[in-house]
Amino acid sequence: MRVIETAIPGPLLIEPEVFGDARGYFMELYRANRYAELGIPPLVQDNLSYSRFGVLRGLHLQHPHAQGKLVQVLSGEVFDVAVDVRRGSPHFGRWVGIRLSGDNKRQFWIPPGFAHGFLVTSEHALLMYKNTEYYHPQTELSLRWNDPELAITWPLQEMVPELSAKDREGFYLRQIPAERLPALEDYL
Repeated sequence: MRVIETAIPGPLLIEPEVFGDARGYFMELYRANRYAELGIPPLVQDNLSYSRFGVLRGLHLQHPHAQGKLVQVLSGEVFDVAVDVRRGSPHFGRWVGIRLSGDNKRQFWIPPGFAHGFLVTSEHALLMYKNTEYYHPQTELSLRWNDPELAITWPLQEMVPELSAKDREGFYLRQIPAERLPALEDYL
């Protein structure tokens, strides 16, 4: 597998090795020892998300119980985003966005302490992600996808994204009390 560092230390773009021929292809989606060598902690929960074109999910985070996520699109395409929300980080409020698709088979490692969201840019998308922590709805926050301080360049092309009520009512980063955000030293 090939590992590519992103503009923010922590998140990684992973290109698994794909073995293909006229019949199709084979690839490993996850092997614990290989991912441990990258500093990825054990993964405890798998999630699957199916969405149609224009759906934007996120930006989600939990604290405490911050989740690291290994994200991969099985079918379709998304623009996947990680935002550094670790108090004390020199990259606090910065984001990195990656196009993931069933065709490129890339994985995106988003460490604990980052908010996560994605926009579906194909007719539909089937997204799988493995988590380092169980889902704790009582500690979840939704960060506003269009927070002007974050200035995420979503590939919207004049469309208005479809959002859940929770995501429409998300917080601006500056509205979130410091104690509701993870600290950098918790994830070093």
